[in-house]
Amino acid sequence: MTETIEIAAERRTLIGKSSKALAAQGKLPAVVYGTAVESTPLSVDRHSFEQILIHSGIGSTIFKLSIDGGKPVDVMVKDLKHDVLKGTVEHVDFWAINMKETVTTSVPVNYIGSAEGEKTGGIMVHELREVSVEALPNDLPDGIDIDVSALEVGQSLHVRDLVAPKGVTIHDDPDTIVCAVMAPAKEEEEVVAEEAVEPELVGKDADEEA
Repeated sequence: MTETIEIAAERRTLIGKSSKALAAQGKLPAVVYGTAVESTPLSVDRHSFEQILIHSGIGSTIFKLSIDGGKPVDVMVKDLKHDVLKGTVEHVDFWAINMKETVTTSVPVNYIGSAEGEKTGGIMVHELREVSVEALPNDLPDGIDIDVSALEVGQSLHVRDLVAPKGVTIHDDPDTIVCAVMAPAKEEEEVVAEEAVEPELVGKDADEEA
């Protein structure tokens, strides 16, 4: 279920375009906000946070955020801003939460097993990688499992087929397709699709007669 990680932060005095200056110090700009806390610009250790991204599911992770060594605040990651070209994290939004109130976040869909239809040439298509869930912070799942092993060619699973743990509500449309096993394209159909039919030249007979 929910993972809790301790993370240290410092109040940030550099505001605005501070990424480059903080990068030189191995820091990552961040901010914490919420109904019970004042919005505060922060910085966190870049390497430590990147390691968390690699090993943890951010969507359901609760952080014990200690600011300047003070009393930890329960937070979740609300948003990550990435560098468009490099793909690296450029800014983190921490959202202060109340452990006694439900929160809504996204968690991954975990596909279990290999579909029967794949064994006969079918192609598994994953339509959803994550779903929106609501629960008390401590009840948030790391992900929602779905067993696809019984799927035959032409069959699909929908959001309504997902089984949420006790205390967890899935908010996605129940009719949304989660995954499906598609029939393989027939070889002869592929050949026909790739071949272009040469159109008859207008006036060909007239030219030949001339």
